Amino acid sequence: MTEQVEKGPEGPRRTRRAVLLGGLGVIAAAGFAAREEIGRAWWLLPGVSKPRKEGELDYAGANWTAASPANWRLADRPDDYRVDRIVVHVTQGGFESSVDAFKNPFHKASAHYIVRQDGHVEQMVRELDVAFHAANRDMNERSIGIEHVGFVDRPRDFTDAMYAASARLAADVCRRYGIPADRKHILGHDEVPGADHTDPGPHWDWDRYVRMVGQELGAGAAS
Repeated sequence: MTEQVEKGPEGPRRTRRAVLLGGLGVIAAAGFAAREEIGRAWWLLPGVSKPRKEGELDYAGANWTAASPANWRLADRPDDYRVDRIVVHVTQGGFESSVDAFKNPFHKASAHYIVRQDGHVEQMVRELDVAFHAANRDMNERSIGIEHVGFVDRPRDFTDAMYAASARLAADVCRRYGIPADRKHILGHDEVPGADHTDPGPHWDWDRYVRMVGQELGAGAAS
């Protein structure tokens, strides 16, 4: 709606109607925000939880192995915590050892997904829940963690099949949560505030990866 302005001796000034409409708009926006926060507070109440099914996948292209409950926290995302980030990791180890680590209750860390060099995707934590992957509580609550099997100093570990599979996965996550496919919303573990990790490292091709995620999003929208 165009704001109505009348001119006085000191130049343009708002009419009473415009001020009233503007005030109502502020009140309406505040009311919407308040309702949203009340809705989120409901899902944070003890005993309130979404229905769950053991082994249910969030991404159809994945296989399921459950991480230890000690390595993630029960949640009801995105209704209690908004999901608006993807954090890219590198395992610094092999696939089997990474799966075993996330199954180990003493490891105290996990991720939602692990992507292998051959393109295989393993889901280990439901997207509903908060995986302990970013070493930052706020980032954990708002993000999906994707591990990639390999070592940061071995560029050969980041294969074409891995990039393609991870890009499809990330695009699916972006599509479901309305996450923009850009470097503000898809970031590395080394970019998380307070993080002391160096992954995914200098050999991870960010330009290629973000471009591929965008292409997968575009292909999905066109289909």
